[in-house]
Amino acid sequence: MFSVIRSEWYKLRKTRILSLLFVGPMVGLFIGLTTNNDNLGGEINQWYTKLLFMNLTYSLLFLPLITGVFASMICRYEHQAGGLKQLLALPVTRGQVFAAKYILVIGLVMVIQLLYLVSIVLVGMIAGIDDPFPMEIVWKSIFGGWVATLPLVALQLWMSMLFKSFAAPFAVNVIFTLPTIMVVNSEKIGPYYPWAQPFSMMYISDNTNDLFFVPWDQLLIVVGGSFLLFFVCGYLYFQRKPV
Repeated sequence: MFSVIRSEWYKLRKTRILSLLFVGPMVGLFIGLTTNNDNLGGEINQWYTKLLFMNLTYSLLFLPLITGVFASMICRYEHQAGGLKQLLALPVTRGQVFAAKYILVIGLVMVIQLLYLVSIVLVGMIAGIDDPFPMEIVWKSIFGGWVATLPLVALQLWMSMLFKSFAAPFAVNVIFTLPTIMVVNSEKIGPYYPWAQPFSMMYISDNTNDLFFVPWDQLLIVVGGSFLLFFVCGYLYFQRKPV
């Protein structure tokens, strides 16, 4: 299994994927540095206000979209010049290939989240914020955003296996991501919309007793349920995919 993951990483290294890791954190850094906290009152911890503005664009648009980009890039070689036939000719199973691709993509998303954490700290240092750093809340936001992408990565990997075009799965992701801007304001649809979960689980709210700022039933049913559905469907499709 480790050899398959290493092989997939070797293929990704020849793409521009490393530069994409810094796009989201840089966007968050720019928003954090250009946000003015002076009109928000002095009683609120300035870290909270920075996080609210930074997380808004980052979790609402960038994080769901980057999952589609990574999934398309990791399947790109298999759609070119009979790459899938060459891969499956090796002593590896289809299940190992699918799992290795999934593990690598979620690993890259975690790297982005950690880089985003660095950008949050840099914003505070440059802005000279003296308020106590809310370590627990920040880690909830960072790790919660990563957990929320688990079903999205599974779905995008499935779509990338299904479509040979690089643009097709990304277009599907864009179509479902853009409505998130309106869906998050709906109390009936927002909690059940998979593309809204990164925002919900990174948005700092009063529900500090919940694990990731969302109720347990939402975490288990929506995130956990959609992850199982998308992962199993993608796994079974790849097992039966004609070569």
